[in-house]
Amino acid sequence: MKSLKNIQYLFLALNILITSCSTDDDSSENLSGENNLTMEFDNSVNGDDLILNTAAYTNSNDERITINRFNYIVSNFVLIDSEGNEFTYPKDESYFVISEEEGLNEVQLTNIPAGEYVALRFGVGVDQEKYLQGAEGQGNFLQTAESTNMLWSWLTGYKFLNFEGSFTTATSTEAQDFKIHMGSHGSSLDNYKEFTVDLPTKALVSSNLSPIVHFKVDANQILDGQNKILLSEKSVVMIDEVKSPQIATNAATMFSVDHIHNGENHDH
Repeated sequence: MKSLKNIQYLFLALNILITSCSTDDDSSENLSGENNLTMEFDNSVNGDDLILNTAAYTNSNDERITINRFNYIVSNFVLIDSEGNEFTYPKDESYFVISEEEGLNEVQLTNIPAGEYVALRFGVGVDQEKYLQGAEGQGNFLQTAESTNMLWSWLTGYKFLNFEGSFTTATSTEAQDFKIHMGSHGSSLDNYKEFTVDLPTKALVSSNLSPIVHFKVDANQILDGQNKILLSEKSVVMIDEVKSPQIATNAATMFSVDHIHNGENHDH
């Protein structure tokens, strides 16, 4: 009898396994059509919520900073699926400003083909190819950048990062202003950076599935990343052949994906 029961349990386990595999395969095969993919950018400072104008944050440089502005440009999105195939979002529609002060923290990519996406590649800033199209080739993004303080002037180009506030140090308790405006300067100093972010779970897109990818963005990395930027050494960084590339490298490490909502065309 034990032998018979063991055989029955074995068949039951096999049946569950086959059913499970079949379900997974079916869900993959049923991904068809196209839909939107939304990205939410949740700005923070070393694990704490970023609160403009009031909160103070201390970095490893022993500088205590209050942030008044945190804006940046994200662009040139590429979605990578579980088989390594890439979908490049239309370039002319692929430039967005994220602004804490304006409440701009969401990017929606439309008409994404169905698939199981496991990674995203994108850039911080505006690439040379786009800039060299001239003012006429920028479309509505030029006005968006200007209205959100992300443009020096057309001739000098975009601010990829606009990070401002005040700071104190252990030896200087009187608050001083700081301004970090990072961007490219013509073609001689190109600070545009692209990088790939892996997703913790698959983002599923189909005619009835519209995922939301929730990014954590750590502003602390700007000054306290791979390159240590001391505000007490230089509190205004705009066109700087040494510090601007260092800040660009730091800014590319701000982004990680916290979680993904997969569901039927939900909003949040």
